[in-house]
Amino acid sequence: MKLIKLTCLSVIAALTVSFSVNAQTADKTVAKKGKISDLQLQRWSHLDLIKDSIPGMSVDKAYSEILKNNIGKKVIVAILDSGVDIEHEDLKSVLWTNKKEIPGNGIDDDNNGYIDDIHGWNFLGNITKENLEYERIIKNKSIVDEATYLKAKALNDGKIEEATKGKVQIEQVLIGTTKADSTLTKYFGKPNYTVEEVEAISSAKPEIQRSKSIMQQMLAYGMPIDDLKKEIKKELDGYLLVLSGDNLKTDYRKILKDNPEDIKDAKYGDNNVMGPDKEEILHGTHVAGIVAQVRNNKLGGDGIANNVEIMTIRAVPDGDEYDKDIALGIRYAVDNGAKVINGSFGKSFSPHKEWVYDAIKYAEKNDVLIVHAAGNDASDIDVENNFPNDSDDKKTEFADNLITIGALNYEYGKNIVADFSNIGKINVDVFAPGVKIYASTPNNTYKFLQGTSMASPNVAGVAALIRSYYPNLTASQVKHILMDSGTVINSDVVFGGNPEDIRPFSSLSKSGKIVNAYSALMMAEKMSKKTKSKKARR
Repeated sequence: MKLIKLTCLSVIAALTVSFSVNAQTADKTVAKKGKISDLQLQRWSHLDLIKDSIPGMSVDKAYSEILKNNIGKKVIVAILDSGVDIEHEDLKSVLWTNKKEIPGNGIDDDNNGYIDDIHGWNFLGNITKENLEYERIIKNKSIVDEATYLKAKALNDGKIEEATKGKVQIEQVLIGTTKADSTLTKYFGKPNYTVEEVEAISSAKPEIQRSKSIMQQMLAYGMPIDDLKKEIKKELDGYLLVLSGDNLKTDYRKILKDNPEDIKDAKYGDNNVMGPDKEEILHGTHVAGIVAQVRNNKLGGDGIANNVEIMTIRAVPDGDEYDKDIALGIRYAVDNGAKVINGSFGKSFSPHKEWVYDAIKYAEKNDVLIVHAAGNDASDIDVENNFPNDSDDKKTEFADNLITIGALNYEYGKNIVADFSNIGKINVDVFAPGVKIYASTPNNTYKFLQGTSMASPNVAGVAALIRSYYPNLTASQVKHILMDSGTVINSDVVFGGNPEDIRPFSSLSKSGKIVNAYSALMMAEKMSKKTKSKKARR
């Protein structure tokens, strides 16, 4: 799972112009009056709904009122993702280091099968690009049953039809966006401009007004315009790949010299957790920053957790991840001491889902919590497939250590749910901030990105706080604290960005709540005392 997909329709449209320990209940009267400031936007996930009128996770309140005089235990958080810039100024001091390994000696000192795994492991080698799972299924139908193969083929046929129509549209989008950007660059006399500057344009010239309208919509995606144009170009390249049929021909895996159908062969990849290209690890670096950027150091943003070490497991390419890499990545994290694993990825086909299921159960057996993004398709995953998950039938959970996270917008009210976020009364557990989240990106930079990919590490950070300050609580207990202590939203909201589709917020997830760090820590304190008391009486 990468950043949210820029659909042709959305971009074309732009071109045409009372509190308790257990939970906090939001009230419509807290809706923010006036516009959110730039400073608030940079750290909105840390703010408090009642105090700041912004649906954050009350992280700052938790630090100032609960954690300020406490000393927690160091917690390892595994980032199972595209890779992390371990040289980043705001992350290098919070990296997990395998003290059982001697760096650079080419020897597997700890005998775990991974040579010189100092900061984690790279299961992708030099791979950056990959096929989508349905493409791999079509290329090798023997890995699935006939029904799954036919579903994959039907999806590919639909992709060809979509690409045929979308190619022309996305070309128009790219031309229109580039032209509008050029026009406004000349208007402002500089290449970089803000949303506020665009909104303040008063020129009556038609070209300026048209460019203003386009760029207001484009900048609403929360990305710098250069990054946005790259995403549009990537979508166009994807269409061209489908139309050429090359998406069914290329074997990206061959450079790794690994058989992804053999789970018993676990010794492949290397220790370069940044991979071959820093630009390709933007996603993982951003996710890691959300969890663990050093707080209050006047660099970039602040991480949610203050007493963590980041373990990097590179297993998510630009495309769909392999089940084998995810299963082995989870096991690597567990075996090397992680207590929280963040998984900001997902797909709709999983030929070897049982390997991942077994890894999830292995994590549960070893008391490791897995925090997973719900997905960015504005779909109901009680109906649509979304892997990995903790229920093979979408009804009954086989493990109690995986929590699935939907994404929130920073605007409290009917638009509080991110328009891209998946939902599910059974299979989405809770919601957290996921729109315009500011965090570290490669080469000592910081950016706003959005997706359930960003909501998940926000929750992983809160989970790490609980596990740090209340280490006697189990992964299962932490999962239910995150759900049970959340802020209740008793109102109807827009789903999928469609103003005609209004649903009760309570119907979009199992808990009907949004994560609240302050409430979670209060509940953890209470539960921790009960747990200690029970042990003392035995």
